[in-house]
Amino acid sequence: MVIGVIGPPGVGKSTIMNELYGYDASSPGMLPPFPTQTEETKLMGKHCTTGIDIRISNERVILLDAQPVYSPSVLIDMMRPDGSSTIPVLNGEPLSADLAHELMGIQLGVFLASVCNIVLVVSEGMNDLSMWELMLTVDLLKHNIPDPSVLTSSASQDKENKNDDQLGSEDYISDLCFVHARLQGQDFSPSKLMLLRKTLEKHFNSSSFRIRSSNATGQASDSLVSSSSKVEDLTSGRQDIFLLPLRGQDNSTKFEYGTYSCMLGMLRDQILSWPARSFSKNLSERDWLRSSAKIWDMVKKSPVISEYCKALQSSGLFRK
Repeated sequence: MVIGVIGPPGVGKSTIMNELYGYDASSPGMLPPFPTQTEETKLMGKHCTTGIDIRISNERVILLDAQPVYSPSVLIDMMRPDGSSTIPVLNGEPLSADLAHELMGIQLGVFLASVCNIVLVVSEGMNDLSMWELMLTVDLLKHNIPDPSVLTSSASQDKENKNDDQLGSEDYISDLCFVHARLQGQDFSPSKLMLLRKTLEKHFNSSSFRIRSSNATGQASDSLVSSSSKVEDLTSGRQDIFLLPLRGQDNSTKFEYGTYSCMLGMLRDQILSWPARSFSKNLSERDWLRSSAKIWDMVKKSPVISEYCKALQSSGLFRK
């Protein structure tokens, strides 16, 4: 299984991935945990993940921790004094830093949706839907990027069969799990969760992502929800939304449904038992890594993303 994460800065992406990683210092050859933000990093307004960090857990789960999107510190790091980008995002074409920063987030999302079985989409609070919009853009622009397992096909394979595999892989896209983090106690209401689910289902109704149909009623209120209902009951089984509270300084702040650590453990258990969409063929970690490098090259050279870039340039929203 391959699990990736995407989201803005400071929402706990690396912390979530470390929970999935399950670092064991006594395990030989195990890399250290993903770096997480320190107080000094926060005060300096910096991000702690650049590019994509990779780990493989003892359960052979491949974990991809990505740099933040919509990050001011990433934008500052890639901006020249004249406002142009230091990073060649599209085949070395010179772009303004703000436009290149926007495209990097899209490319990152397209890549993760192409090489992962599950992508965790992390947002801050209940009302920030910017990550939902980003993933809809990813769905729009992910075109002609094959299933990673198809790229490992033997050269001696029958051409017709290979074409069939290619056609079957065009529809491949990862599953999404939406994590709304840094929530306050009043956000942990069954009615709010049901309403959020219904909004999610409507938002992604026409997308290629496989969103689980919720049982939420048209008008959800706490009075319509059983008094014995709890958030963990509503998130049992496979769900597309998970809630995490604001993490206290001592990590012991107790909410009605448990501490931050307890709810993080619930998220881990759900994700690792998730019946995620699989690749069309089984492939080894080494083959997956080789295919992923090829897919990243395809993403950078994608004519669809290039055309979208031109549309953004002509929109007047970005510096020329």
